[in-house]
Amino acid sequence: MKFTEEHDALRKTVRDFVEKEINPHCDEWEEAGEFPIHEVFRKLGKLGILGIQKPEEYGGMGLDYSYNLVAAEELGMAHCGGVPLAVGVQTDMCTPAIARFGSDELKRTFLTPAIAGEMVGCIGVSEVGAGSDVAHTTTTARADGDDYIINGSKMWITNSPKADFICLLANTSDDKPHKNKSLIVVPMDSPGISFSKHLNKLGMRSSETAQIFFDDVRVPQRYRIGAEGTGFMMQMMQFQEERMWGAANVIKSLENCIEKTIEYCRERKTFGQPLINNQVIHFRLAELQTEVEALRALTYQACELHVEGKDATKLASMAKLKAGRLGREVTDSCLQYWGGMGYMWDNPLSRAFRDVRLVSIGGGADEIMLGIICKMMGTLPGKVRD
Repeated sequence: MKFTEEHDALRKTVRDFVEKEINPHCDEWEEAGEFPIHEVFRKLGKLGILGIQKPEEYGGMGLDYSYNLVAAEELGMAHCGGVPLAVGVQTDMCTPAIARFGSDELKRTFLTPAIAGEMVGCIGVSEVGAGSDVAHTTTTARADGDDYIINGSKMWITNSPKADFICLLANTSDDKPHKNKSLIVVPMDSPGISFSKHLNKLGMRSSETAQIFFDDVRVPQRYRIGAEGTGFMMQMMQFQEERMWGAANVIKSLENCIEKTIEYCRERKTFGQPLINNQVIHFRLAELQTEVEALRALTYQACELHVEGKDATKLASMAKLKAGRLGREVTDSCLQYWGGMGYMWDNPLSRAFRDVRLVSIGGGADEIMLGIICKMMGTLPGKVRD
């Protein structure tokens, strides 16, 4: 990709924010299992980072997705994965559909304050029995006059305990699974919404995640995004940006793991020699850095297609798949070279090892990515019918 001075300026803005406003507090936030999301988001909002590609008339910068990708990449320099994840939920998961298809009222009520960091959002898609299988979600929104009555639950919802609204995928008819769903913006202070206690996650400890329960929650039908029954299509569309964001966010995080490991292996000596002098180590780190560069090229190529208005589904799926698998490979290999130090809970490689594991699960598991890629290659078998 050919980055401009504007790209570079944005990159520096995000990098400075990470260094000054996130990294000094990561250990504290990881220990607490939460961070002051409204305070951090208001600061991000003042810098414009929450609305990079959103319409200018609603407070955004109106830039193309390549600028968003730059921000995602620099957020990967955070010393924890949970805070960048919370930011990605706000920018690339719960607001894209509102920006593209929402009414002016929805945009002014929810998008504008989300861009400013005055509201925190979350995305309600996954359920206990329907994670990557989005078509078989069971939460319902039944029409009642000018309102919907929502019943059901959503699982693994990051940002939800402190969110002001949720972009909810729910069944609004009895039509086929791909045609019966709608996206609805639901204020989180609506009567009938309750939460589980914070979910005790393997990684991403600084972000708050919970299960949400909807018990006869009433919301105006005008809070639906776009036409009824188009929710599945909208969700699939915003999945592409979510997956590119996830791939870009991993790149610098993995480079940071490699760099920290090089530093440690230069300082740590065994048998009278620095660890880095062992060919098995410096060769392996060279291989891993090469793989990271390949991931960067693939992610940038997917972004270029997307910016040009072309279908980036295959490359975005490939980038997401590669990011998850390479994340496990890099963190596992690097942790090994730290020896017993790498096995300590607060070690940076240990934290990265735990955090990056989510990339192969969230936003569509590796197996879903493989299915999409095979379908676009024409090698996915059709369903066998009796």
